[in-house]
Amino acid sequence: MNIRSLTRGDGVVIGAAVVLFIASFLDLTSYGNQCSGSYCTNLDNPSAWDSLGTLMGIYLAGVIGAALITVARALPQPRKVAGLDMAQFGVAFTVFAAWTAFWTLIDASNRGAGLILGFIAALVLAGGAVAGPLVPALKGPLLSAPKPAAMTPSPYGVQAAGAPGQGYGYPGAQAQHPYGAQPQPGQAQPAAFGGQAGHPGQPQDTQQPAPTQQSQPAAAAPAGEFAPFWFAVPVARPLYAEDGSPSPIAELAPGTWYLAVEQRGPGLIAQTQDGRRGVLQDTTGIQRG
Repeated sequence: MNIRSLTRGDGVVIGAAVVLFIASFLDLTSYGNQCSGSYCTNLDNPSAWDSLGTLMGIYLAGVIGAALITVARALPQPRKVAGLDMAQFGVAFTVFAAWTAFWTLIDASNRGAGLILGFIAALVLAGGAVAGPLVPALKGPLLSAPKPAAMTPSPYGVQAAGAPGQGYGYPGAQAQHPYGAQPQPGQAQPAAFGGQAGHPGQPQDTQQPAPTQQSQPAAAAPAGEFAPFWFAVPVARPLYAEDGSPSPIAELAPGTWYLAVEQRGPGLIAQTQDGRRGVLQDTTGIQRG
């Protein structure tokens, strides 16, 4: 599960579910005290936990629906129950909770804080569940994707650990000599700590020009060759099978780095952490590592 795949609409659903659960402990009615002459009776106002039908029909139904929606969004692959997605079951639970809370509020004569707050929370919960996948403002990621660590200069020419493009798993990572560029055979060794090259104690000719290092030309990469790179997606995007089947095999979540191994037309062949490969058709806005 990856919580970075949650959207702002999922955040609204989670917050409303927490308020709905708190409201289940508050009073459903507000009868207060009943007095007859000089004698008063203190009545204990019941909460939702004293009425099983109200508890299951409003409060727990809304919390269960929010849990189903959140788990379905966080899973890498959608789970189906009786041919329907888990998130669709969750939306149905939240709408049922808001509908039941509305008629319970209308039917009650002395409405307590638990019933009023529960109706408001159930209404917000159902609205967030329905409008989350539709409203663009709610489709954005709840948590922003982490940026790659900046490259820090390090002494002796060695790149700092954690910098993007280096280290295990990143393409193009190469071992570097601890003192910068490693001299080639037949070239002069650099002097250490300001000394001159040669044997200690042997006089050196100060007029003798220092040998120059011969740089070897770097082999140019063939034109059009694809170089693998790491990337992250801004929002959750499906990964389809390489054989062209319409059903996705995985979902790429924001905040996770994936390896692009091949170019396939306008899309990319991406590899997930568990070794699965598929076609990412929508590559707009991806962040390269």
